[in-house]
Amino acid sequence: MSANVFDVFYPQLAVGKRHQPLLTLADGQQWSRQQVLEASGRLANFFVAQGLVPGDRVTVQIDKGPLGLCLYLACLRAGLVYHPLNTGYQPAELAYFLENAEPSAVICSSAYEAPLTALCDRLGIERRWTLNGDDTGTLVDASGAMAVQFETVARGPDDLAALLYSSGTTGRPKGIMLSHANMAASARALHEAWAFSESDRLLHMLPVFHVHGLFVAIHCVLMSGAQMVYLPKFDAQQALRWLPECTVMMGVPTFYTRLLDARIGREHCPNVRVFISGSAPLLAETFRDFEAATGHRILERYGMTETNMNTSNPLHGERRAGTVGQALPGVGLQVVDDAGQPLPPGEVGSIQVKGANVFQGYWRMPEKTAEDIGADGFFNTGDKGALSADGYLSIIGRAKDLIITGGLNVYPKEVELLIDEQPGVLESAVIGVPHPDFGEAVVAVVVGDAQWPDVQAAVAQGLAKFKQPKQYIAVKELPRNTMGKVQKAALRAQYQGLFQS
Repeated sequence: MSANVFDVFYPQLAVGKRHQPLLTLADGQQWSRQQVLEASGRLANFFVAQGLVPGDRVTVQIDKGPLGLCLYLACLRAGLVYHPLNTGYQPAELAYFLENAEPSAVICSSAYEAPLTALCDRLGIERRWTLNGDDTGTLVDASGAMAVQFETVARGPDDLAALLYSSGTTGRPKGIMLSHANMAASARALHEAWAFSESDRLLHMLPVFHVHGLFVAIHCVLMSGAQMVYLPKFDAQQALRWLPECTVMMGVPTFYTRLLDARIGREHCPNVRVFISGSAPLLAETFRDFEAATGHRILERYGMTETNMNTSNPLHGERRAGTVGQALPGVGLQVVDDAGQPLPPGEVGSIQVKGANVFQGYWRMPEKTAEDIGADGFFNTGDKGALSADGYLSIIGRAKDLIITGGLNVYPKEVELLIDEQPGVLESAVIGVPHPDFGEAVVAVVVGDAQWPDVQAAVAQGLAKFKQPKQYIAVKELPRNTMGKVQKAALRAQYQGLFQS
């Protein structure tokens, strides 16, 4: 029996619901389930006709739009491995992803075509098309005559459905292999935990190049027969415009701080049953302020690219500020000491998870996979936390110094390597410090006599905007311990008030 995750979604897309709306766009235009089903079938047929075979990677760097969703579903249906890229990535970053993933096809928005074309020429990738957020592009033109009926390709539970990259602390990005079974397990768990139904309408303002917007939000809707208000990006005024017509909103903490700044009130969410937050820690202050303004206690959950969702505060029950809730059904969760032994409640240690949601490993990095996934099947998340006696998890810190700014991951080593290459820079330490809007801000503490405009210009050319430091601080030396290791905790403590009013 096929384990293709698309088969999990198909009944709600097709059986008795074909002409019901699935997407409502910013201009009010709607896409029915039938339209999405047919467009994904047309694209799947096109890919097969172009010689793509199950297991081939399809690299995608596109702006958000209805056909972009159909493209994702087409890849699932044809057994292809969907490889989404952040639209902010620069050419130097893109080169590694294409070289490592070795895609058989590349699809991008016209705005990003030039650098990708040059890379494809160099790497010999001949299959490439454009797809824009307004559903125009060479992919649309080339596939227009294809049939809409497509028989979904059977896949095994461990066959890959998606490949997403997460930069490592060494500066070398890691390809995270997510199987059809991984995605189906997470979709089922969240559908149950958050009680999605066909009467729901989700306000979707997240990007669709990472797990939160692409898998968590969209999969809940597809499984339940719900609808989405599908907007290209977050805008507080647009959110206030559409919220009265929605029952669920998902976002990163920055969304909620900006809604508070926009004076959200109870009148804006008369039909909302739950607000969900993730991708970055939600400040207890934001939790309390949002409840005071709207009467809603934000439901915070915890996940990561390697595992999709691990824990969630309850839909019905106590949502505790400062915690990410309890383990989802089917997820094993433990906090361990340095020897890997489970710790008693309240003690801080390393967070480990186990379950069908945990990824297959790192693409072409078996040693790293064996290092992070133990013989007992538990995955070392790299996060530090503590469990309460009744199983609520609190995230205390990140062992790998990961910075989460506006819901997006930034790994300091990647930024440091680029800064350290610049003339006049002796060394640097990149840290995350509290920021009222983004949750955390990227800050570079630099030793040397560099020309700051030149450093900033080089970083702007080499890294996506969200990775670029919001502030550079010149110092004579970095704090170190007796072993010579830079003490980033001391730097974070020193500059924690940098963006506080």
